[in-house]
Amino acid sequence: MNDSQRPTADLFIDARGLGCPLPLLKAKQGLVGLEAGQRLELLASDPGAWEDIASFVALSRHRLELREPAGEDFRFVLVKG
Repeated sequence: MNDSQRPTADLFIDARGLGCPLPLLKAKQGLVGLEAGQRLELLASDPGAWEDIASFVALSRHRLELREPAGEDFRFVLVKG
């Protein structure tokens, strides 16, 4: 996906360098401050975030719009439900 195709985010959180479960907690905190339909972009370096974020979204009213490797990190875009 090139930059012109990337979803825009209303909030960006850089959780690189934080261990499990902090990337997920940062995402949850960020979503609290957003309105339904707004997007949160999260960068994380912890490999556990790959499944943690997907599992959280599957059990919530939020939507995972993007989940991709970003070099040695992971990039997520969540849409608040």
